[in-house]
Amino acid sequence: MEKILCPQCKGVSIKNGFQNNKQRYKCKFCNHRFQLEYTYNAYEPTTNTLIKNLLVEGCGVRSISRIIGISTTTVLSRMLKISKGIKIPYFNKLGCKFEVDELWSFIGNKDNFTWITYAIERETKHIIDFYVGRKTKETIRPLINKILLLQPTKIYTDRLNIYPSIIPKEIHKRFQYSTNKIERMNLTLRTHIKRLSRKTICFSKNKIYLEAHLRIYFWG
Repeated sequence: MEKILCPQCKGVSIKNGFQNNKQRYKCKFCNHRFQLEYTYNAYEPTTNTLIKNLLVEGCGVRSISRIIGISTTTVLSRMLKISKGIKIPYFNKLGCKFEVDELWSFIGNKDNFTWITYAIERETKHIIDFYVGRKTKETIRPLINKILLLQPTKIYTDRLNIYPSIIPKEIHKRFQYSTNKIERMNLTLRTHIKRLSRKTICFSKNKIYLEAHLRIYFWG
């Protein structure tokens, strides 16, 4: 008799009753319960990976819902679940150069602007962190403080008047073309993330969905 292996840990599984007239199994090692075939596509083991890949490739929530055959509510809940399992990669290289910039988006409706402020390491384009919200000294300062812990040699920004008051003058640089790399990344973000496109009917209904999508795109 062929052994049934757990899709999560590959451990040997045993029969564990029925659901909708379909045999269920339970892993002896991790206690994960599963079926070999599912009626609803959301329960397929590959669904989360497919959702993540489609989000990165520029598909909106409704597009993913149509492609996979699951509800938009399920797509949103899975997106939150996937993002919560993502940890920000630890960047510990000292003495690097960084670029900081902002790009706008909408939340709730097209009259409600919000800003995404984020930082990249200039050479590797590694995303250090990001913040979604208003452009104020209080909201941007934690991001800048995180960069300052890395003892940067230079921090390049645009001419937003907030930066000179929170970045030491000797390492702060802002001149024409100083943020070329991050500006190019802004274009990539607007191309790959449908809710960030300039001319679109797609936008985030809630801040948590925008943050979740960015976490998946940056570090997923």
